[in-house]
Amino acid sequence: MAESIPRVKRVTLGGDKNYDTQEFVKELRGMNITPHVAQNNSNRTSAVDQRTTRHVGYQVSQRKRKRVEQSFGWMKMVGMLRKVKLRGIAKVGWLFTFTGAAYNLCRLRNLTART
Repeated sequence: MAESIPRVKRVTLGGDKNYDTQEFVKELRGMNITPHVAQNNSNRTSAVDQRTTRHVGYQVSQRKRKRVEQSFGWMKMVGMLRKVKLRGIAKVGWLFTFTGAAYNLCRLRNLTART
């Protein structure tokens, strides 16, 4: 999928800790894409070095990534997407869309309550 990204300007690509490998980071840099993957420092050194992490954009992208992870976590726990009981792409797609809309309504409720 990274190869199909139009490169009009410098591009970044985010990912979780599983994508913090030497091969993946090297491949992205070869395609002129900045890897904004979460660092995996548990019992090893991260493939993402200071060239990437020193910039403010890396911290911004990690905060945005957390927001996405929270929505998928909500969809799994509350929206019953952890173990889907439906079969077929159309039915599962409908359930995912419905659950995403429900999550947006819950977020909207919280956003309007603050004003």
